[in-house]
Amino acid sequence: MPDAREPIGNIPTPDSSTPSEAVPATPSFSVHNVFLGRDGLRAGWSLLLYAVLIVVLNAGSGLLIQEVHLHRVAKTHAGAAAQAGSQQAEAGDSAATGSGKVMPPKVALVGEGVAFLCAAVATWVMAKIERRPNATFGLGRRHGLRTFLAGLGWGVALLSLLILSLRVTGLLVFDARLLFGRSALRYGAVWFAAFLLVGLFEEYFFRGYLQFTLARGLSGIYGWFGAPVNDTLGFWTSAVLLSFGFGFTHKGNAGESPIGLLSAGIIGVVFCLSLWRTGSLWWAIGFHAAWDWAQSFLYGVADSGTMVEGHLFSTHPVGRPILSGGLTGPEGSIFILPIVALTTGVIVFTLRNGRANRLGRDAQPELRAELLHGSPDDARQPRLHLDLP
Repeated sequence: MPDAREPIGNIPTPDSSTPSEAVPATPSFSVHNVFLGRDGLRAGWSLLLYAVLIVVLNAGSGLLIQEVHLHRVAKTHAGAAAQAGSQQAEAGDSAATGSGKVMPPKVALVGEGVAFLCAAVATWVMAKIERRPNATFGLGRRHGLRTFLAGLGWGVALLSLLILSLRVTGLLVFDARLLFGRSALRYGAVWFAAFLLVGLFEEYFFRGYLQFTLARGLSGIYGWFGAPVNDTLGFWTSAVLLSFGFGFTHKGNAGESPIGLLSAGIIGVVFCLSLWRTGSLWWAIGFHAAWDWAQSFLYGVADSGTMVEGHLFSTHPVGRPILSGGLTGPEGSIFILPIVALTTGVIVFTLRNGRANRLGRDAQPELRAELLHGSPDDARQPRLHLDLP
């Protein structure tokens, strides 16, 4: 009878003298994983660096402006302009805003110009750090002029439709024309430049780098939960958060109303639709600039509660503020809501769905690679690499 301790058949017995196979080691923690992901620098760190850059650049520019006393110059200029202005202009402004205070062009040009410069520099620095082309963040040159001009046209047209609606219902009264000849041309040109800077800054800041990077981070979070369209969800979640954040920044404006804040947030989401379809901010920039210019200069109504110096017509609202807009201006009227819906239709039916800025899985693979990692020319350059332990 065989011994139970002896091997049976051809079954080998382990040889204590032979070393056993090494058990695979658990991957060690790497600091690289904290800072870097599959798309380079993680979105959270990118947003933090961008915020630091914005704070530093704004602080530096604020000190520079104080140094050259631009605030005092603007105040003096505003006082002189108010004294030289006609009684009709003062009456029109007071009826619309509840005060005789107006914004001079220099304040808008300097303030918005510096703000846009800070956003542009911060975005350029982050683009270099992340090895992405600047066009990724919405200011690409492809069809830029054409879409910008289309936005300009639709901005004036739809704002004019809103003004016409208020006029024919008796909610807005035109008092008089205030500017003629060279004065009208000069103020019209200066205010167009100022509102172009407004459009550039607000669109590039809220729907440029912030929109792209927050969407990238949220897409990763949705991906962890296995969402099938995580990139689409990331884009639109970011769009809603930033757009209503943009609307909330108007809360400090004199005469702003709840409907005005709501409409600012909704139109921000609509502008994101133009970004989604074209991959560019140029349509939104054109629309934004033309809309504000037509409100403030052309028709002389309040823009989020703010009146400007040197507008073509003097007007005043009549009736309940929820209908006329009151001190807020036309954006505070419920008539703004169908105009926003019409703007959405204009984007859907007039802008080609190029999806050039989408990170969705349904985008073309080569397009997605260019957006995430740069253009083919940039591909020859090394990606961001941090020699961390």
